[in-house]
Amino acid sequence: MEKITVLVADDHQQFREGIKMMLRRESDIEVIGEALTGVEAIRMAANLQPDLVLMDLQMPDLNGIDSTREIVATSPHIRVLMLTMYDDSDSVFAAIRAGARGYLLKGADKAEMLRAIRAVHNGEAIFGPAIAVRLAQYFSLTAASPIAVAFPELSEREREIVAMISRGFTNQEIANRLMINLKTVRNHVSNIFNKLQISDRAQAVVLAQKRLSSEDN
Repeated sequence: MEKITVLVADDHQQFREGIKMMLRRESDIEVIGEALTGVEAIRMAANLQPDLVLMDLQMPDLNGIDSTREIVATSPHIRVLMLTMYDDSDSVFAAIRAGARGYLLKGADKAEMLRAIRAVHNGEAIFGPAIAVRLAQYFSLTAASPIAVAFPELSEREREIVAMISRGFTNQEIANRLMINLKTVRNHVSNIFNKLQISDRAQAVVLAQKRLSSEDN
């Protein structure tokens, strides 16, 4: 079985050691490098071409947002998962705009961390429970600006699903909440992506935030 190769980018040695110790026990994941600064993360990502980068938000030389943007621009196939102490909306949306495919708080437990690594590697957009709550709070605050106005090109059901995607729900969670089957959700998501001319869930979150912010102003 081919392993998921990971580059850990964090300037705190204790945290890096903890991550390496945890991932060393997983047969399908391999840490192939460590970066202590943002500039080093960019260089090592280019040289090592890992499947995934675990990126701290606050890094010496160059912050995690700018480092992520550079890595994704030069190697679009590399997935970036943010690991940070910061859960504010601005940081979350900035990371997504830069190209991050996931955003987890450093306090996430082992199961959550491993699930996020595997899910992001498989192309999903992942937000930890605390971040999902933050997204839900943001979109509830903008509820005064009807999502129907923000997304006139979508059907009522599609707008409902966009709102749920924006809050970090997976396809299975959406299916459960709407009491429809998983295949139907996948078809809706595919139609949404085509209509909005986007390619993934992370872009859907950014677009929803941008349009709702525009309507609110």
